Amino acid sequence: MIELNLAFFVQLVNFGILVLVLNIFLFKPIRKVLADRRTVIDSAREKAASVDEQVQAKMAQYEARLRDAKAEAGARRAEALKQAQAEETALLEKARSEATGSLAAIRAKIAKEAGDARQLLKTQAETLSGDICEKILGRSL
Repeated sequence: MIELNLAFFVQLVNFGILVLVLNIFLFKPIRKVLADRRTVIDSAREKAASVDEQVQAKMAQYEARLRDAKAEAGARRAEALKQAQAEETALLEKARSEATGSLAAIRAKIAKEAGDARQLLKTQAETLSGDICEKILGRSL
């Protein structure tokens, strides 16, 4: 059984002194290092979260600018297409009007030439008929 004598109390006092000395020289510095380490880790986590938020904000900004650029490019492309179609329509209309004018001029020229040819044929036919009549009748008309 345990005897409570002077050696027990001396060992108890020794243990108390050892706990105080260890607390001062070992446990407090270790707890301080651990607390500092925790502070550093927490600040690193906060900084990482802040950087992550900044990255997310910049990504959102980049994506918004990209969407705007795509929309602007689409609008420019649509405007260019519209302008090209308008130019095409104008060129086709000009070509039609020129073709119509050329066709009218050609038709007028053909009609004039046909009239001239008719007149020439009529004159030649009269001359030829007169010659034929003279040959048939044997005398001049």
